[in-house]
Amino acid sequence: MDFIAIGDTAVDEFIQLKEARVNCDINDENCTISMKWGDKIPYESSILVAGVGNAANAAVSAARLGLSAGFVSNIGKDKFGDDTLASFATENVDATYVRVNEGVPTNHHFVLCFEAERTILIRHQEYPYALPADFIAPKWIYLSSIGEGAEAFHQELTEWLKAHPETKLAFQPGTFQMKLGIEKLAALYKQTEIFACNKEEAQRILGIVEHDVKSLLEKVRALGPSIVLITDGPHGAYTFDGTTYLKVPMYPDIQPPVERTGAGDATTSTVVVALALGLSLEEALAWGPINSMSVVQEIGAQKGLLTRSKLEEYLATAPESYRVETF
Repeated sequence: MDFIAIGDTAVDEFIQLKEARVNCDINDENCTISMKWGDKIPYESSILVAGVGNAANAAVSAARLGLSAGFVSNIGKDKFGDDTLASFATENVDATYVRVNEGVPTNHHFVLCFEAERTILIRHQEYPYALPADFIAPKWIYLSSIGEGAEAFHQELTEWLKAHPETKLAFQPGTFQMKLGIEKLAALYKQTEIFACNKEEAQRILGIVEHDVKSLLEKVRALGPSIVLITDGPHGAYTFDGTTYLKVPMYPDIQPPVERTGAGDATTSTVVVALALGLSLEEALAWGPINSMSVVQEIGAQKGLLTRSKLEEYLATAPESYRVETF
């Protein structure tokens, strides 16, 4: 296959809140949401979306953009697991390497939505993490969020990558992988073709308070990846390949965002898919925010993901201000 994503998957239950209050500091950062305690709180709606998560979203993104895509993950032998497999079948994502586990439920997350933002209540089940015995080397592996207990798996994957230099690794770390720290994943960083995170995550990974994006790109790349991609919300996205610093703004919203889950996944996965399709880094960076713009127009991380023809249509009609530049 062209592209195999590895990571946890889940069913997301989107709960649209009706009454809440958001409080932020003077810079509109460190926001918190509050609701009445000890009371009955009305909500607008509840929607279940199966087969999602950082890596799952990337696999769907790759399939819609024209790559042959597969997924390595774990689910439970339950209704949510069945729904997950059905979702992948609909999206033409090969689920051969998805392990169905007896006695362990499928991950089920709750997404509390208010206005266009959300807070996610997560709970990762403890699954047996291992590469499938019959795993066939793809052109690209896209590694993302995995639950606790997977430290040994990262070591296994690192050794596998060393033995299969024909496979390139894209690494978008999740919460647990960031908690593991730089030292425990040092060898994996060195096997990474492209590493992606947002600005706050870069600060967390490095353990520093640094606001200069160029400095963050340099410091993350010094850990070993060939290319570093850092997203910064409304400020756009940035890359560094050891020679050239590139930046691209947000693609203008075609209408006000509905819900922002999966926006970062869309940008990152689309850049990686574009590289896998043979585009230059500059061309790939121009693709990323377009898919992100489309995703936030829908509820959930996958419904708004674009086909290649539709993405290229948006690119062809982009305003003059939307262009990749060096900085």
